[in-house]
Amino acid sequence: MDNDILISYAKKAMGNAYAPYSGFSVGAALLSADGEVFTGCNVENSSFGATICAERCAVLKAVSEGCTSFTKIAIVSSSDDLTYPCGICRQFLSEFMEDGEVILCDSEGNIKEYSLDTLIPFSFTLTKDM
Repeated sequence: MDNDILISYAKKAMGNAYAPYSGFSVGAALLSADGEVFTGCNVENSSFGATICAERCAVLKAVSEGCTSFTKIAIVSSSDDLTYPCGICRQFLSEFMEDGEVILCDSEGNIKEYSLDTLIPFSFTLTKDM
């Protein structure tokens, strides 16, 4: 799928963000290995630890529908700058998109692409022998 199309899904999802505390809205669009798109937005909570990021929201929606393999994710925000996934989201994504791409777009339409392993080169994994 073209990155611009994936970014448009992320922008639409950002419109659903629930961010009454920070005012910082984020949208994500996750592309599955079979071409399906799952979107997510950040959902804040007054108990800040219960807040969920847009990236994890998209992954949770996909996994709950039986999809666990992804090729790329687009991320946009209400900030003028590029919005990189936080550390928890990077680790979370590493579980499902080992060779995935992260597509970021700022308010001016500038796009940056990164491989996920560039953003989290030494992600944590449990050995299968446990």
